[in-house]
Amino acid sequence: MDNPQREPMLALNSVILTVFFFLLTLLPAQSQADTLSDQRVASFIESLQAAQTLAPEFEELERQMDSQNESAMPDFSRIVSGSLEQMKGHEAYGRLEDVVQDHGFDNLESWGATGDRVFQAWMAIEMAEQKPAARQEMEAALAEMENSPHMTAEQKAQMRAMMEGAMGAMQSASNAPAADIEAVRPHVEALRQLGEE
Repeated sequence: MDNPQREPMLALNSVILTVFFFLLTLLPAQSQADTLSDQRVASFIESLQAAQTLAPEFEELERQMDSQNESAMPDFSRIVSGSLEQMKGHEAYGRLEDVVQDHGFDNLESWGATGDRVFQAWMAIEMAEQKPAARQEMEAALAEMENSPHMTAEQKAQMRAMMEGAMGAMQSASNAPAADIEAVRPHVEALRQLGEE
């Protein structure tokens, strides 16, 4: 006995399978295009250096952003793009967009996404160079702090938030793709120098 609903269902399944296989053919090309290249990392660093020349003009914005972020730990997986979101609507946003476009980025969103990946990979490299037991030491310090009779509950809560933020940053860094780490590795000294400035 024929089911009248069967033919439309078969046609729908056929369309879904066709779309699925079409998307599969795009995946390798997309992951290739998404590679963090040596040139992309260099362009990001150069754009950061160029953006530093804008800093004196926007000291007030920097103070506002610092005071907004005082109480909360930043999301280290979105360290650049998160800062950009806070700048939206400010004159500095447009000026910075001009700078990043001069360095080969389409817009601030793509620049921010690249920056997030660069900083995550850089953090992974720095952590790997430090003692591997850093996380255990941090957990031990957290436990010691929790048992300290010399700290108030409020102080403990602040310290706990800071330590959890730092451990979250370590976890985020450990998720950095190996290809990103290798792309960033030759640029570590330039990033350290920028951090010092």
